[in-house]
Amino acid sequence: MTPTILVATWRDGVFAFTGETGQRELVGQSVRTLARDAQGRALAIVDGHLLCRRAHNGEWSTIMHSDHQLACAVAVGDIVYVGTDDARVLRVRVTGEIDQLGSFDCVSGRDTWYAGSTIVDGQRVGPPLGIRSITATSNGTVLLANVHVGGIPRSTDGGMTWQSTIDVDSDVHEVVAHPLDERVVIAAAATGLCISRDSGATWAVETAGLHASYCSAVAFSGNDILVSASAHHFAIAGAVYRRPIDGHGTLVPVSAGLPRWVDGIVDTGCIGTRASTLAVADAGGNLYVSLNVGSTWSRRVTGLSAPSSVLIV
Repeated sequence: MTPTILVATWRDGVFAFTGETGQRELVGQSVRTLARDAQGRALAIVDGHLLCRRAHNGEWSTIMHSDHQLACAVAVGDIVYVGTDDARVLRVRVTGEIDQLGSFDCVSGRDTWYAGSTIVDGQRVGPPLGIRSITATSNGTVLLANVHVGGIPRSTDGGMTWQSTIDVDSDVHEVVAHPLDERVVIAAAATGLCISRDSGATWAVETAGLHASYCSAVAFSGNDILVSASAHHFAIAGAVYRRPIDGHGTLVPVSAGLPRWVDGIVDTGCIGTRASTLAVADAGGNLYVSLNVGSTWSRRVTGLSAPSSVLIV
């Protein structure tokens, strides 16, 4: 079956590309953080307060509404864990019942977390203190929530308790667990590519081969890791690198049709992979696609309005 590449945007809904065909979904709505549920359907945060699901025919339905500003989601079986912009974790049951995990509100070190920001043209800008991404190991036994800026709290009991991991000032932007190997987890941080081989309990940071250490997106592709890097969040150009999961190989730029320098950064969630299909959306609104595990790439579309996430279903 031909895969569908979904590109969510901050202001203009979702663009769905299947082969040479494209269509618009959730037009005019703010969509962020596409994720996959246990049945392979897409989940999305819509207009900040809705968790929605996409059926295989492209129809969207609302799973839950929250007064919290929602940020990201991960499905573990029939349960969906949702991170919020005020650094909370919600558990959404299959019945639609919502529980706020109070244990996350008192995780050790929470008092050291802070909002990521910078000064641009004399004004302080940046996202609030919140959960930027959330993931679960392939066997569903470990949850990892990427707090920006607050490290990667980790739970081994379904969110009942949490333990802090990685230094807060690593400034993590995305965490992703391997789809098959429950031991391997990767993260993109301002300090480089972070790799864990013990389900996120401990981390090693790698920068060899990167032109700059500020990493903002990660993904797995077959036996490789993909990671994006730039000088900083507002850089006018970025790059995508790859290296094998095993060993300690140097990161090398992805080429063969993917530009050495893409237009702005490739932000959190904007590298999508599924089987042999890979997709990358940059801040300039370009979508690059490979149908052969990255052997060759082509620019599929230009002019996307502020991409926020990419998912292949």
